[in-house]
Amino acid sequence: MRDITTIAYYNRNAAAFVAKTVDAAMDDALRQFTELLPMRARVLDWGCGSGRDSLAMRKLGFDVTSVDASPEICAQALATTGTVVRVESFDELSETEAYDGIWACASLLHVKPEELPDVLGRAAHALRDGGVLYCSFKRGTSCGYRNGRWFTHMEEDVLLELINPHFDIVRVWVSADVRPGRSDEQWLNCLATKR
Repeated sequence: MRDITTIAYYNRNAAAFVAKTVDAAMDDALRQFTELLPMRARVLDWGCGSGRDSLAMRKLGFDVTSVDASPEICAQALATTGTVVRVESFDELSETEAYDGIWACASLLHVKPEELPDVLGRAAHALRDGGVLYCSFKRGTSCGYRNGRWFTHMEEDVLLELINPHFDIVRVWVSADVRPGRSDEQWLNCLATKR
C-alpha cells in the first residue's frame, strides 16, 4: 500500500514543497475542525506535510502527533514545529482509540481508491468514539500519477460512500485552493464523527 513513487517525489522535493505550502492559510477548515474537539484534545496530523497545521493546533493547546510517510518531509516539519515527526505511511496506523481527532488535510488524495476503505477503517479504529475526522481531496473524478505523485480526485457522492461505514457526516463543502495563484482549483472538504 505504501506508494514509493509518491514518497520518493516528496523526498526529492521536500524543501520546495514546504516553501510553497507552509504559509497556506487553512484557518476556516481548522476552525471548524477544532470547534468539534474537547479542550486539550489529542490530535493526529495525518500526512502533516510542512507541519504548518500541527503548529497551529499546538498553539491552540491541543496534543498533536505529527506523521508523514516521507522522511525528508518529516525533517522539514521538525524544523517548522520544533517537535519530532513520526515517519509512517497511512497503512501503518495501528493505534486503537488513541485520538480525539484526525486531521488529514490534502493527504489522503495520495491513497489509491481501492486502498481508501482500509485507510479510513484505520482512522476509525484510531479514533475514540465520537472522534472527529477532517479530510480533503482535490475535486473531480480523475485518478493517476501526475508529475511523480499519485492523486485521487473525489466527488461528494463517492466520498460519502467511503465515509459511511464508520462515520457520520457533519459537513461536506467545496473550497478554493488557498495557495496564491491557484484559486481556480477546487477542494472537497469533509468533517465527520466516528460512530
